Amino acid sequence: MKTSDANLTNALIHLGRDHQTRGRSVNLPIYQASTMLFNNLEEFEQARDTRYEKGTLYYGRYGTPATFELENMMTELEHGVGCVAVSSGLTACVVSLMAFAKAGAHVLVADTVYGPTRAFCDNVLTGYGVEITYFDPMLGADLASLVQANTAAVFFEAPGSGSFEVPDIPAIAHVASAAGAVSILDGTWATPLLCQPLTLGVDVVVHSGSKYISGHSDAMLGLIVAGSQSHYDKVRKMSLSIGDRAGANDVFLALRGLRTLAVRLRQHAQSTAACIAWLEQQPSVDRILHPSHSDCPGHEHWRRDFSGSAGLFSVVFKPGLENKVRHMINNLSLFGIGLSWGGFESLILPVDPSPYRTATTWTATGPTVRFNIGLEDADSLLSDLDAGFAYLS
Repeated sequence: MKTSDANLTNALIHLGRDHQTRGRSVNLPIYQASTMLFNNLEEFEQARDTRYEKGTLYYGRYGTPATFELENMMTELEHGVGCVAVSSGLTACVVSLMAFAKAGAHVLVADTVYGPTRAFCDNVLTGYGVEITYFDPMLGADLASLVQANTAAVFFEAPGSGSFEVPDIPAIAHVASAAGAVSILDGTWATPLLCQPLTLGVDVVVHSGSKYISGHSDAMLGLIVAGSQSHYDKVRKMSLSIGDRAGANDVFLALRGLRTLAVRLRQHAQSTAACIAWLEQQPSVDRILHPSHSDCPGHEHWRRDFSGSAGLFSVVFKPGLENKVRHMINNLSLFGIGLSWGGFESLILPVDPSPYRTATTWTATGPTVRFNIGLEDADSLLSDLDAGFAYLS
């Protein structure tokens, strides 16, 4: 294990815990709080005047000791300045965009972003006078040709949802910086353990804490980490201004889940590699879209900027197999059918990126299926796939 990997693993275990109280519990308790009391008016007024600063206990919506510990953990893991915990991954995307995109501004958004993020841009931001331009995430430095005088933000994902293209993160971040725009990256797939976008020049990174970070399919949480104090201040004020907050139970579950993140990711990666090796041999498979696979656009960027592999990817099947693929999915035993991913259970779901593309064209002619490889025994997963793929012959 590399020293940096060891440091990250150790940080997951020891950060965000009480190391001082005698007879302390291993885990922080659930802080279920709304009203907080002060000994005198002077204490209250000091808290009121510093309520936007991280770590200030003022009112439950502004954060609790557990919220602040989770935010501190994510800040350190991402090499940032500050983190804001919010109620969902989508909220993290929404708050970040709202913090920097005002009426009359122009925002560049990658064509491969999470569908609900795109819906927010189309249904809300445009209604408030923000101009949206969708771009091919593989443009890299050529993105500069789409920059306008009023471009305020660039929002993208690494890798892209459903199709898993890996953009040139430093190049896009440089374009945004040169234009005076804020770069915002959805880094949910990689988590802070496999990629730290802030170190690659990105200004703000967002995560769905509902995925790998909590890891047990039972939390709804979003996290926003900023690389500068000014960006952190804007994001925190925006989240508080719209009345959003991370739930106490969800914060507890995320803190618990982070402890085992490194171990879980290693198992996800190992089992995913075994499944991909098996899928490569199947005559019904046309392409495998996983950043670690040479078929995946941006594979070279993944090799350069990422330190490992996650368990979510897509498979493009040969044309004409649509109905057979549906039968295959319906007859798997260990792969559940459902939204989200990053939990301990394997999942499978058909995806069609084409309705969400305007700047790029989805060229696959066969059905596409997204796989989330969980923590089941890898040989058992392969046996289940083998039985399911019999429906494709």
